Amino acid sequence: MSIKFDVVDVKYPPDSNVIIGYSHFIMTVEDLYEALVSSVPGIKFGLAFCEASGKRLIRHEGNDEELRGAAIDLCSRIAAGHVFVIFIRNAYPINVLNAIKNVKEVTRILAATGNPLSIIVAEIAPERRGVVGVVDGYSPLGVEKPEDAKERKELVRRFGYKMAP
Repeated sequence: MSIKFDVVDVKYPPDSNVIIGYSHFIMTVEDLYEALVSSVPGIKFGLAFCEASGKRLIRHEGNDEELRGAAIDLCSRIAAGHVFVIFIRNAYPINVLNAIKNVKEVTRILAATGNPLSIIVAEIAPERRGVVGVVDGYSPLGVEKPEDAKERKELVRRFGYKMAP
């Protein structure tokens, strides 16, 4: 048996973030939809899920057609069973990750980011592909100094994720 690797780069719609993971059942799209709409008021999203058996369709839902189309496109290019893709706007991954992780069909989160993202896909046969990893963002340029730590702490407070000191 041979193995071929492919790299799939994420194309982001404007002002969006992506969450990519593994799930295992046809009702994934409905349960993810419910988790997302109930997690953040005003969230916009599109999601797609690659079935691994049966009709092997890309199932999809969402409340924003541009984001839904982007999720379908990325799932089509990844083309690996049991992978789901969610593009979101008006929220950050941190706002919805726990809701997504609590969906009983979700088995793993591979990435949750707005950074440049590449998906590494392994193919062992023309109809058998799987995600083996992701490359998220860029390599570090150094080690945080005290002024960098101060800036980090100010940033998370400005975002409202921590209380002001």
